[in-house]
Amino acid sequence: MTEDKRHLFRVWWPAIPYILVATTWLPKLTIGRHRRRANDQPEAHVTETIVHRNAPSLGEAFKVWLKIGCLSFGGPAGQIALMHRMVVEERNWIDENRFLHALNYCMLLPGPEAQQLATYIGWLMHRILGGLIAGILFVLPGALVMLALSIAYALYAEIPVVAAAFVGVKAAVLIVVVEAVLRIGKRALATPPMNLVALAAFVAIFLFAVPFPAIVAGAALIGFIGGLVKPDQFIVIKRQDANAEEQASVIDGMAARGELDHTAPSGRRSIFLMLLFGVLWAGPVVVLFSILGEGDVFAEESAFFSKLAVVTFGGAYAVLAYMAQQAVEVFGWLTGAEMLDGLGLAETTPGPLIMVTQFVGFLGAYRHAVGIDPMLAGVLGSILTVWVTFVPCFLWIFLGAPYIERLRDNRSISAALSGITAAVVGIILNLAFWFGLRVVFAEVGTAEFGFLSLPAPDIASLNIVALLLTIGAAIAMFHFHQSVFRTLAYCGGTALILHFAL
Repeated sequence: MTEDKRHLFRVWWPAIPYILVATTWLPKLTIGRHRRRANDQPEAHVTETIVHRNAPSLGEAFKVWLKIGCLSFGGPAGQIALMHRMVVEERNWIDENRFLHALNYCMLLPGPEAQQLATYIGWLMHRILGGLIAGILFVLPGALVMLALSIAYALYAEIPVVAAAFVGVKAAVLIVVVEAVLRIGKRALATPPMNLVALAAFVAIFLFAVPFPAIVAGAALIGFIGGLVKPDQFIVIKRQDANAEEQASVIDGMAARGELDHTAPSGRRSIFLMLLFGVLWAGPVVVLFSILGEGDVFAEESAFFSKLAVVTFGGAYAVLAYMAQQAVEVFGWLTGAEMLDGLGLAETTPGPLIMVTQFVGFLGAYRHAVGIDPMLAGVLGSILTVWVTFVPCFLWIFLGAPYIERLRDNRSISAALSGITAAVVGIILNLAFWFGLRVVFAEVGTAEFGFLSLPAPDIASLNIVALLLTIGAAIAMFHFHQSVFRTLAYCGGTALILHFAL
């Protein structure tokens, strides 16, 4: 095996389990699911009016998904709440039970759960085309805004006024990360073993710099074994029950008329989707490595962010520590402070928070591309990053959605995923420490103690303004319950006022 082939294997090895599952185990579930098709039909309480109610046209759905994409501020919680209000409460496209059913599945997948939830609902109503429209429109507005902000950042970030505003933005972002630790921890750390898994994950990455994928794999193994021994202690991700009284929806009517035949599992279709999206996903990576070589920034970005798309359990906050470690310390695409700026920009734009990868891809190509205009390189790097980040998100939905009932009823899988979720809490806590030190200290070094590697901030570089703004952001979010967007605006504005006053 040549060195290039060995490198490609190292890049794509995380996808092997998904390929094996899709081509061997999942098709075997088809027969059992077909036998249960009758259970998907609505109950007798569905009214005649609902049964004959037509699904929204593709044009109507397009307008709704575009509106959701443009208004999806506030991170996953805000985005899911917005989607619930518009498709469940206002339009009754999908009932509460199906919505929660889809959400639970999406939360167990790598990648942004809100974008995948939109893709799932779009696929349910209008097949693959509807899923593509919903998923793309959820991402596109934010991607365009983030591209514009990345260009502005590259051109004007060194201006003192802009730099001062970002001091406040970074302080607010730190509190947002802390809030994520508390929110996810409240749900995931329900038992003592889960607390220990979270602690072990934090120690592994904070003290020993263990790679993120290794922590995910170890947590999954612990959860799997623990689920066999003491399932009541390790299975904390449980299926949510439907409401006692389920209101009939558009989807119910479609099911009654036999219009949901595309939801039936098919082994042949699963293999086709694997091949199609595999080519769309891996194709750019293979081409770029073949033409440009291993050391080129475009080849490195395509490979790195493709790998990242497979291991992003827990959303953007969970993967940021790993991404920062690689992008800052290994590849040198940007600095730690710039990573904070990128997350701040992602917090203020619509769409998934994982769009921060687009910012990283832009700056990496802008600064390190050879033989091409820096701005054009940045735009191409941005587009490439978005492509390899989100193509697999569609694959997980189109491939796995028909099998979600069987997969979610599997206790071993639930235990493994519970372990991953607990580890994610520890990883996000490490991220909070990593960000916090770089927000309040201008210089942060590293102290080595044998196998241990600890951050060592320079006390003399303490930024009093940043510290005070961080405290203010914490008060705004935890005491006054201000939104992320308002907290970012308050802190950024206050930083500007202090800049001109001092």
